[in-house]
Amino acid sequence: MQNKKFKIHVANATHLVYAEEICRLMEESARIRGTGIAKRSPDYIKEKMMEGKAVVATYENKIAGFCYIESWGHGKFAANSGLIVAPEYRKSGIARNLKKMTFELSLKKFPEAKLFGITTSLAVMKINSDLGYRPVTFSELTDDDEFWKGCSSCRNYDILMRNERRMCLCTAMLYDPKAKENQKFDFLKKLKVLERLNHIKETLLNKVQQATNGNNNGIKDK
Repeated sequence: MQNKKFKIHVANATHLVYAEEICRLMEESARIRGTGIAKRSPDYIKEKMMEGKAVVATYENKIAGFCYIESWGHGKFAANSGLIVAPEYRKSGIARNLKKMTFELSLKKFPEAKLFGITTSLAVMKINSDLGYRPVTFSELTDDDEFWKGCSSCRNYDILMRNERRMCLCTAMLYDPKAKENQKFDFLKKLKVLERLNHIKETLLNKVQQATNGNNNGIKDK
C-alpha cells in the first residue's frame, strides 16, 4: 500500500467522528502489547483535536493512525503520546510519518520544551533516533506525577514504582531543542547496546522481584 494514498494532517473538528474508534484502537494495542498506552476517553481525544494538538492519518475516510501531544511540568516537557496505527495499515510507513508530523507540531506548539518518550519498542526507538532523540535516564524526564500515573495501566507498573520511578523495562529518550549535542546517532550500531541494556534491566529487576517475594515468604539472606 503506497503512502500517497493516505492523508495525514493536524486534526480539527472534521476528525471528531473518529474519536471512539481511536480509543478502541488504543485499548486493543495496549491489551496486545501488555504495556502502557494510557487509557483515554473519546472526550479527551476530541479535546486534543480541537486544541490542534493531534495528528490523524486517514485512508478513504477511515481512520488509519493517530498521535497526540501532551505537556508536563508547566510546559517544560512535552511528549508525543498514543501513537497507534490500525492493524490493516501497519508496515506502510504511516507510523514514521505520523511521528514526524507530531514531532514538528510539538516544536511549534512548545518551542522551549524538552520532548521525550518512554518505550519498549525498538521500532519506535529507531524513529525517535532518526528525529534526533537520544537515550537518557529516567531522572532526566519530567517529575510530573500526572505523567507517571499514565503508566498505571502497564503490566510493569509495579516494577516502575518499586524502583521509585528511576528504572523500568522501557527505554527513555529525550530531544532537547537547546542542546548542542542534538545529533542523530547511528541506531543500527547502538541497537545491540540497547537490546543488551533492556536484557540487563529485565534480569536485574526480575532478581529484585524474586528477592522481594522470597522475603515476603519469610526467607531471609544468610
